Amino acid sequence: MCDGDNGEGQDPQGLETSLGEVLNRRYSCRAFTSDPVPRSTITAILEAAQRSPSWCNTQPWQVAIIEGDALSRFREGLLEYVVSHPQEPDIEFPVEYQGKYRTRRKECAVALYESVGVAGDRAASAAQTMQNFGLFGAPHVAVITTDDALGTYGAVDCGIFVSTFLLAASSFGVATIAQAALAGSSPYLRGFLELPEDRKILCAISFGYADEDHPVNNFRTTRVGVDDVVDWVTD
Repeated sequence: MCDGDNGEGQDPQGLETSLGEVLNRRYSCRAFTSDPVPRSTITAILEAAQRSPSWCNTQPWQVAIIEGDALSRFREGLLEYVVSHPQEPDIEFPVEYQGKYRTRRKECAVALYESVGVAGDRAASAAQTMQNFGLFGAPHVAVITTDDALGTYGAVDCGIFVSTFLLAASSFGVATIAQAALAGSSPYLRGFLELPEDRKILCAISFGYADEDHPVNNFRTTRVGVDDVVDWVTD
């Protein structure tokens, strides 16, 4: 990326610099204001996300956006459902986090709990976790589903769509958080949205405008270096 470059010699649209800025600015927002995002902005984000590539151009994602009075009912019902039902995702969650994946996950959790002053307090940490199901106060949530018949690759394609949605939203100044946690309550989501059985729930994206004054939005996760994830095969 070319952050800080004045753009000379680059694409006249400044694509590289703009993408770098968006990537650096995006983070998982965990406290939103109640201000709704204009429908025109949401539509522009969705139109950008529609440019996502997919296997054989199948575009398997389907998006249900819940907002307004429907969101109030959804949020209330979800919170009640979560405390009275076991997790039942359509697509199995990871069985176990081991080694470096466990370390990265723990580092993220510790940073999150420290940001709101509940590190080491199990009850308060559990209460923070429950904020997932209140959608962190977001005024909108998008539920992403895939076609069951397309299997793993359909899910991969939807993951690309989710990534593009997050970056597009950031470019419009809209905060987001992708939430696999909601997929653990797939039966509730399916019933609320009246989805057919062949639509598999992957995740949700809560979005809106960030509460910039909330301490939870001040921490950032880290990324390992390129050399940690890339093997160069030359011979």
